[in-house]
Amino acid sequence: MFVLAALTLSALAQTNAPRTQALSLQDCIQRALEKNLDLQIARYNVPLATLNLQGSYSGWDPTFSIRGVHHYEMDSGIFNSQTGTLEAGRTYNMNEFNSSLAGVSPWGLNYSLSGDINESYGVAGSPSIPFDNSSGQANITLLQPLLKNFWIDQTRLNISVAKNRVKYSEQGLRLQLMQTATSVEDAYYDLIYDRENVIVQQKAVQLAEQLVVENKKRVEVGAMAPLDEQQAESQAATTEAALIAARSALAVQDHTLKQLISDEYSRWAGLVIEPTGTLEAPRQFFNLQDSWSKGLSQRPDLLQAKLDVQRQGVVIKYNLNQLFPELDLVGSYGHNAGGYSEFSQSLNQLGNGSLPFYTYGAQLSMPIANIGARANYRSSKVTLDQLLLTLKKLEQSVMVEIDNDIQMAQSSYEQVAATRKATAYAAAALDAEQKKLDNGKSTTYTVLQMQRDLTTARGNEIQALDNYNKALAQLSLDEGTTLQRLGINVEMK
Repeated sequence: MFVLAALTLSALAQTNAPRTQALSLQDCIQRALEKNLDLQIARYNVPLATLNLQGSYSGWDPTFSIRGVHHYEMDSGIFNSQTGTLEAGRTYNMNEFNSSLAGVSPWGLNYSLSGDINESYGVAGSPSIPFDNSSGQANITLLQPLLKNFWIDQTRLNISVAKNRVKYSEQGLRLQLMQTATSVEDAYYDLIYDRENVIVQQKAVQLAEQLVVENKKRVEVGAMAPLDEQQAESQAATTEAALIAARSALAVQDHTLKQLISDEYSRWAGLVIEPTGTLEAPRQFFNLQDSWSKGLSQRPDLLQAKLDVQRQGVVIKYNLNQLFPELDLVGSYGHNAGGYSEFSQSLNQLGNGSLPFYTYGAQLSMPIANIGARANYRSSKVTLDQLLLTLKKLEQSVMVEIDNDIQMAQSSYEQVAATRKATAYAAAALDAEQKKLDNGKSTTYTVLQMQRDLTTARGNEIQALDNYNKALAQLSLDEGTTLQRLGINVEMK
């Protein structure tokens, strides 16, 4: 029966044990690239910018219109005072048709092709005399700017800015990819640290409990005062509290990593991530000048700032062109048709081109003070100066960040070596002090202090390893080389 009960309890324990999911750092990064919600949101920015670019070409989209109308009108009769009679009223009908195609070419040429034809018929006069006549016209009108709106107009400005914004959104997506990958790295390393810290705290609990057991034996044989036993029990309770806190921190970090690599948290809530990687300290050699060069040429946010400067350059070009007067070449050519003829005869006249007409010339117009255009131009130049200073500040910030990152990485690497030695020394010191206590040449207080020192040294060692790996990831992010370092190939569609 006891065997059956033991087997049942073992089966229940296995059933209630949380399911684990072993993941490497590359696994987590790959899942984040596919499922991270911030990334999914950011991926819409590029197609949105592309659609805005496509929409900016609408300024060159020609407009076609067609219209057909029938008019009817009837006048009442009028009294003729000379003849003393009432003359008959007029009945008037007109059919009117017109169409046009107008637009602007990519080089600023305004064009309009239009045609209209109408036929009027009815009766008028006294006696009532029927009438039927028609007229029409087909022509093309051109206007070519020579100064204002010549080398750039509103449509070309919109297109240039939209192209710039597409590149801007692509860099924004690259930045989000890099930040997400770095966040996953940090969360992964922190998760390993928290797991290791739980082990450190478990060892501390074991040491404290072992000392409690040994002190009880010493108290029983009269070799130790009860106060020393209480000190050991206090230390055991303290380490147990630290273990509880470490386990809580591990659970929170597990949740943090899940949020980064999943878009359905509920599916991961019952899983415990088990990292297959370890905290290591590979030796890295740093070159400040090389890191600066990478950061100043590859950082997406820095490239975005440069794109802002380029965009403002296009705006200045447009505002400069708006300072010029409107000097335009104008011309038109077409054919007339009409007279006392039927509708079909007017159509034949238009087809034969027997009544041509044309015009050509130039026109000039400009505001006397041109206050608005001058203010816009000066404002755009001031904005450019501001953007250049913003860019310079960002470049300086990049250099400072990289300098700090290298300093942090070097310091963390040195701390790894130092904390490893400290851990070894603390372990040796505790062992020696424990032996002295066994021989009655030490105190419980001293052994407890040695245990705390060992726990602290072990915690410092894994913290230094965690900091070193995160410092390398941060340096790569600030250099703009995260995607290359992790082998992530990004193709903008």
